[in-house]
Amino acid sequence: MPSLSDVMAKHKNPVEMLRNSQIGMYVYPVVTPEFANWRDEQRAWRETAVLFDQSHHMDELIVEGPQAEAFLAHHGINSFSNLSLNRAKHFVPVTPAGYVIGDHIIFREREDKFILVGRAPTSNWLMFCAAWGKWNVRIKHDPRSTSRPEGERVLRTHYRYQIQGPDAPAIFEKMNGGPIPDIKFFHVDWINIGSKKVQALRHGMSGAPGLEVWGPYEDKNYINATILQAARDAGVKLVQCGSRAYSTNTLESGWIPSPLPGIYTGDGMMADYRDWLGSEMYEAAGAIGGSFVSDNIEDYYVNPFELGYDFYIGWKKEDFIGKSALAAMRGSKTNRKKVTFEWNAEDVVKVIASAFVPGAEHYKWIDFPQPNYASSSADMVMQGDKMVGMSMFNGYSYNERCMLSLGVVDQSVEIGDVLTLRWGEPDDTAKTSTEKHKQAEIRVRVSPTPYSSDAREIYAADSWRAKSA
Repeated sequence: MPSLSDVMAKHKNPVEMLRNSQIGMYVYPVVTPEFANWRDEQRAWRETAVLFDQSHHMDELIVEGPQAEAFLAHHGINSFSNLSLNRAKHFVPVTPAGYVIGDHIIFREREDKFILVGRAPTSNWLMFCAAWGKWNVRIKHDPRSTSRPEGERVLRTHYRYQIQGPDAPAIFEKMNGGPIPDIKFFHVDWINIGSKKVQALRHGMSGAPGLEVWGPYEDKNYINATILQAARDAGVKLVQCGSRAYSTNTLESGWIPSPLPGIYTGDGMMADYRDWLGSEMYEAAGAIGGSFVSDNIEDYYVNPFELGYDFYIGWKKEDFIGKSALAAMRGSKTNRKKVTFEWNAEDVVKVIASAFVPGAEHYKWIDFPQPNYASSSADMVMQGDKMVGMSMFNGYSYNERCMLSLGVVDQSVEIGDVLTLRWGEPDDTAKTSTEKHKQAEIRVRVSPTPYSSDAREIYAADSWRAKSA
């Protein structure tokens, strides 16, 4: 089977390869696009309660064996000194050069068994590392459900649901048959859902309190029905969230879900990794979208300091991949910082209105609630003629009544600065998800991360998404 290296060899550079990907729209699979409508589904996590079905869009990786902890500690920036059986972590691996590969949420089930959940780049990296380094670990990979199942039955190892919102606690108590344990943020405990005893993680993706629960996939229908009935019995309006609204929840809480994995450069281990990756895997088939075009793929990479993950770094660990590179980056004035961009409403309406002028060239369509036309996004953010940032994930928040995007800016940029985002591709690409269009300039106001005041002032005090070193 051809490898990523083989595919890259057919192109001038990796940017050209990824900008012309034929993969099409990035799809959140299987889950109904809308149960009610995406506006009310967004409102629910702020005003009442929402039920997210997370069973299909993420990889699941089980890592177990005598060296499981040592293996994960070596291949992630995190300290493992406080990861007990009732804890979870946000696990972040980097390359030897210190570039972020991706992230997963990691749960410890036993001293020698861990479950990791997230996007494909981290799963692929760990599977390669387990074989490349000859570690005494066993890995079971349950990949995300296919994007376009075409009516075929889809099965997973585990279901995964999250319930959150201000009225969620009443649902928890009703489905548990009494008060639930006082679970601290990113801790795990056991609760009841009807007749099933399930693990529950104290979590919340959009800045509201919540629990994430999981268990054997064959229990999925029972768990879903029991949760919905518990909400009715508690008198709570629980809104099921479809795949259209789901992808926007992070805009209010500030997590960038799809940075480009920094794996397309580097010798030695990285060259071997590109030889190992297949031509149909995420890293080879994925797409870069946006106005930023550079011949240097490393211009799209980010490091943990830029994403706000620096407080994870286990500096006291004897060694881990990327440690020396991160030490050199630490405190560098070239590190950018994560922010939210609030898009100017008049400029957004101008872009949309252009599609209603027959015969005229129009701007790139802004799909609501989330223009998910590439695996990774990179839109230029300008201050005059100078590029000072990159917008990496965008969408519309009905709760805030505005378009928002998450990205990084130079350290000189301040909260409140008004910059210009270039929206749309600079030229024709072969991406099937991109129609012929012209570029637009959209004013954006640099805003805090998290953007939601509730997430920033109440919930995020405990959150890994809002902490800094």
